[in-house]
Amino acid sequence: MHDDLPAASAPTATPVLPEVSLMGLRFARIDRHALLDHMFGALASGRGGWLVTANLDFLRRYVRDPAARELYDAADLRVADGMPVVWACRAQGERLPGRVPGSSLIWLLAERAAREGRSLYLLGGTEQANLGAAETLGHRHPGLRLCGRSCPRIASPPAQGEIAQVLAELTSVRPDILLVGLGSPKQEYLIRALRPHLPATWMIGVGVSFSFVAGEIKRAPRWMRKAGVEWVHRMAQEPHRLAKRYLVHDLPFAARLFAHALVMRLTSPHDS
Repeated sequence: MHDDLPAASAPTATPVLPEVSLMGLRFARIDRHALLDHMFGALASGRGGWLVTANLDFLRRYVRDPAARELYDAADLRVADGMPVVWACRAQGERLPGRVPGSSLIWLLAERAAREGRSLYLLGGTEQANLGAAETLGHRHPGLRLCGRSCPRIASPPAQGEIAQVLAELTSVRPDILLVGLGSPKQEYLIRALRPHLPATWMIGVGVSFSFVAGEIKRAPRWMRKAGVEWVHRMAQEPHRLAKRYLVHDLPFAARLFAHALVMRLTSPHDS
């Protein structure tokens, strides 16, 4: 991949999980608790992986951008982060157990990691959010092994020197779980570059979730999350950054997605 980076070992394959395909993007048919069992079971066998928590915006990029398609397909595992994805699968005639949001997964990963003595590394976000997330998780789970954290400046896609600097830090601590909060697709580009060099580490892009954990950004009430309108709450907090994404890009794509799902249901009968 990069000639001047340390020699890499080929990642060990993780067990194959049943999947649902939505507009070509494959989602694991798994809930959050079974996902944790899968990940920590792999760690116990010396295997890591790359998990993508894909929401509607990920799917939109996947459909429209060949580079994003190649990027997300390279992950070991993809789960549905967002009710529109879950609903579209149902409209298509297939079922997912439910959404697996990255912002909730962080808490579950930290709790399980503390219980099993696994180490966690926080990469990305603002310095304030990163530090706040580390302190909050450490306070919530006193036995948690936070083996490091950093907020490097990373381009999209990352430059070779940036990858080498991050890799040097990570190889010195060898985290069991690496949480990367750089936003998509920047975080996925970085993970793809790191993944072959740390085959025993689970890597997950978590977007803005460090700010959620640190309390800088408030999550939507539970009823809004269940109703699939968490995006309204998020847009109200950051309208200048998110209004165009949600209103101009994602809503029209959602209409296309559900039309596609219904056509698939009518033309391709399913037993599920």
